[in-house]
Amino acid sequence: MGNLFSRMKQTISADFHDLLDKKEQKNPIGMLNQYLRQCEQETEKVGKLLERQYLLKEEFTREYNQAQNLAEKRKHQAEIAKQSGETDLMEFAVKESLHYEERAQSLKEAHKSAEVQLADLERKYEEMKHKLKDMHLKRLELMGRENIARANNRINRVLDGGSSEAKPVAMFEEMEHYIDRIEHQVHTDYNTHTIDARIVQLEKELEQKEA
Repeated sequence: MGNLFSRMKQTISADFHDLLDKKEQKNPIGMLNQYLRQCEQETEKVGKLLERQYLLKEEFTREYNQAQNLAEKRKHQAEIAKQSGETDLMEFAVKESLHYEERAQSLKEAHKSAEVQLADLERKYEEMKHKLKDMHLKRLELMGRENIARANNRINRVLDGGSSEAKPVAMFEEMEHYIDRIEHQVHTDYNTHTIDARIVQLEKELEQKEA
């Protein structure tokens, strides 16, 4: 049973990809539009990640400033405790000051790394937007070329008659032959009717003379 479902899945997948290939061959501009929409969505996602990185950078800055301020505050408190002879309090303030200094140093490095990463992300994001814009312009170019090609194709179909089986000259010649046949039939019928009527008239005249 498992092999059966596996083969069915593979068959459906193959049919689906074959359908996509045929669709792409039939409407390449449509597939290109779909691809560009996907690129736009990815660009928007990167833009949101970039905004988030700005917020993280600002958060690093706030945390760094807070750690530095607390380190300076504890240093000042340790000095006051030392002058007051409060050894325990002094040791606690010194320990806290060192802790905040270490935190500030760690945050400083993290902030610097975030800045480098942000700059790299900004550069790549700009490249991504430029690439997307270039693809949009290329799409317009291709759409214009496709439009001209379709227009010329329709013009040629009208001017050249399209397929060899339906050339305009042949169509008009066939129509002329058809009209000629109708006209010939009309004249033939008219002449036949006229002759018959004339003979009948002559027969009547002969009969009158004999009488």
